[in-house]
Amino acid sequence: MATTNFGGLNTNQLTAWSRDLWKAAREHSFIMRFAGKGPNAVIQRVTELTKSQKGTRAIISLVTDLTGDGIMGDAQLEGNEEAINAYDQEITIDQMRNANRMAGRVADQKTIVNFRNTSKDVLGYWLADRVDQLAFLTLTGVNYTEYLNGLSRPVLAAGKNFSDLDFAGAVTAPSANRYLSWHGTSGLVAGSTNSDSLATTSYEMLVRAKAYAKNKFIRGVKGPGNSEYYHVFMTPDGIADLKLDADFKNAVNNAQVRGGKNPVWTGAIPTVDGLMIHEHRHVYNTLGAASGSKWGATGTKDGQAVLFMGAQALAMADIGLPYWSEDEFDYDNQLGISVGKMMGLLKPVFRSNVDGTDEDFGLIRINTLLGA
Repeated sequence: MATTNFGGLNTNQLTAWSRDLWKAAREHSFIMRFAGKGPNAVIQRVTELTKSQKGTRAIISLVTDLTGDGIMGDAQLEGNEEAINAYDQEITIDQMRNANRMAGRVADQKTIVNFRNTSKDVLGYWLADRVDQLAFLTLTGVNYTEYLNGLSRPVLAAGKNFSDLDFAGAVTAPSANRYLSWHGTSGLVAGSTNSDSLATTSYEMLVRAKAYAKNKFIRGVKGPGNSEYYHVFMTPDGIADLKLDADFKNAVNNAQVRGGKNPVWTGAIPTVDGLMIHEHRHVYNTLGAASGSKWGATGTKDGQAVLFMGAQALAMADIGLPYWSEDEFDYDNQLGISVGKMMGLLKPVFRSNVDGTDEDFGLIRINTLLGA
């Protein structure tokens, strides 16, 4: 029996390829652009495990503001200290894996090095895209049994479904006061998808959503000059609706520079009123759903779930580098390459001092119509 040949890659090279793969995955990944280790990130990365009596876990801690008014004058402070309310939440960890296998030396007609390069590219994109999908599903509060276009995923054998991930059970529906719908003349109302009065995204919706976030004490991300920003994520069709909104066009035309650098001509999405607006196809929508399973009273209208995000809207356990493993089959005629990543996702929930209820920490979901 032939032994596995790792002559092509020694231990140091395997590590380098793993790092290159994760770098490629992060370069491809949309969500990872907003990830950081500190609390001033939209997505907080937890890269170390915490020891506990239950074993090793990934933990994120949320600390709420003090609610008391303190002690006045010479009244006794000792014994009247106010406790700090902190919420430790565990991020369940699991791994995702995938692999490529060369058909054989004759069929492939390429060198092993080229196969490795190609495999690194496609597996890196696969990993980045699946991380994005899982993140948007988690943020939106949609089970991993669905695609992000409203269709149901096929049920495959055990271990081949997103829903088989250990952290799939941690997905929670949007909390009551972080789940809204935009109804145009009626403004922002409690979240619903079965109303015919749903309206398309507009500049007014963005302004009112920012005011709502401020009133709910949802903390933005600190930017230059200690300014505070929120990030807004929409589908390409939702961005088109926004760009066609008269108020938005007036704001862009009158507030931006004239000439070729104006976003109207470059196609860029400007930052307006402290809102950084982003377009991505993985924002949840109903474009792929069958008629009757969409939104509106009869389930025939297409919509999107706009994500309005401040700091620490999502927690991600990013544990270690992806592994890169090679094996050979059929007496070394076929090369197989596999990758895997240990990770976990959690939408943090805390006890809101403003609402007096358990709410999503740094996130608001807003349902809007598409292309009305």
